[in-house]
Amino acid sequence: MLLSGCLSAFIPERPADPAPVTDGVPSELIEFYDQPPQWQDCGPDLQCATITAPLDWHDPARGEIDLALTRYLAEQGAPDGSLLTNPGGPGASGVSFVQSSAQYLFADDVRAAYDIVGFDPRGVGESTAVECLDDAAMDSYLYDLPEGERGSAEWERELEKSNADFAAGCEENTGDLLEFITTEQAARDLDLIRAVLGENELRYLGFSYGTFLGATYANLFPERAGHLVLDAAIDPSVPSAMVGAVQGVGFEDALRAYLADCGDGGQCPFPGNVDDGMADLGALLAEVDDRPLVGADGRELGADTLVTAIISSLYSPLSWPDLTAALEGAQQGDASGAFALADMYNDRVNGTYVANTTEAFSAYNCMDYPVSTAAETDAADELMSENAPTIAPYWSGPDLCEQWPHEPTGTRDRITAEGAAPILVVGTTGDPATPYQWAEALAEQLDSGTLITFEGEGHGGYGNSACINDAVGDFLIDGTVPDDGLRCQ
Repeated sequence: MLLSGCLSAFIPERPADPAPVTDGVPSELIEFYDQPPQWQDCGPDLQCATITAPLDWHDPARGEIDLALTRYLAEQGAPDGSLLTNPGGPGASGVSFVQSSAQYLFADDVRAAYDIVGFDPRGVGESTAVECLDDAAMDSYLYDLPEGERGSAEWERELEKSNADFAAGCEENTGDLLEFITTEQAARDLDLIRAVLGENELRYLGFSYGTFLGATYANLFPERAGHLVLDAAIDPSVPSAMVGAVQGVGFEDALRAYLADCGDGGQCPFPGNVDDGMADLGALLAEVDDRPLVGADGRELGADTLVTAIISSLYSPLSWPDLTAALEGAQQGDASGAFALADMYNDRVNGTYVANTTEAFSAYNCMDYPVSTAAETDAADELMSENAPTIAPYWSGPDLCEQWPHEPTGTRDRITAEGAAPILVVGTTGDPATPYQWAEALAEQLDSGTLITFEGEGHGGYGNSACINDAVGDFLIDGTVPDDGLRCQ
């Protein structure tokens, strides 16, 4: 009792939430901006709410959608405001991210100062969602092996048919929403969330695709961009085919880092030096491409799924031991470890897809990116073949977006966010999914961009370096801009 009494003296009582900010909002949007979230407890130190947004911000009368929110309550009791966050994807659930990770990923100073607010973007998770296929059809789409030889006309036709069936399922089961799954629309949703939380400016920490969402927000609403941190940045000017190719090179480089590390540690699925290991891995991929392994549930493990398993484990060095186990298993004819990694990547648990990440990912990309030209595709293939020869044979195929039922509305342009307050960009030198060159490019494009660097492996710097955490925390809490070019280990 005495301890409880002492603690209560130091933790301020939580005040009432501020009223929504509606200054300057057009009359046709007031009903959306003037809706205080009705928060309900949904876990220890967690609250959840749902708000409504226009289906189409450019024609609010067309209908409404739901946006799901959650917040991890500030540990100091009386918050200094709200910090919004997005984990990436596109298509990852911000609600699940905050509920599972806020207490562990966000540093003590940030958790004390702010309510950490996660949201499922339009089309994702608990918000009005993209729906495409049932579980059995999704298994077929993601895991079935074409009968035709890789690269043959028959192989192309089979994959094009699979893409067409997936796209048709999205159109049939999602309806009017599908046309409006764009980052531009989602950024306007983000401004709505800012306002209903009672914030005059957006305070935001976005990861991976969340950097594109945050940069788009700053470009649309520079006067409302407060302290924005963009970690594991995407270069918004890169065309679709080249995005995939640059990522492929990043994953090939990460594979080499993994092999160097496991070789030094003494437990590695392949003997010899890194070049020997890459050659042996290439041989393993070719072997399962020719003679797929069969899992306990009857699914066949071909090279494409093995590559998915590999890249899923390269997002963090903490997953490298799982990659070792999966590769050693595959060498012995056991597909279970590889399927476990691929299923985790695809949000598949015991035959059920527990999230709609694949559907939302496809919808955003097909609406945000113009379909690549033949010249862009050829340049991307050349980059892969020259710089990622191990995984290049299994990296590309017919483009789903060529089958998409709606024309893309996004463009691939530089983002300057002219007039925005300082924006902090975090890059990681060994990031496979969003290579460091993209962080350099985004920081250079932004009029007020500042780049800080984590010299390490994995996807993202925040949470992996005390030096990065300190710089990000000082920026978010006090607005202190670190020296441009700060490098951390």
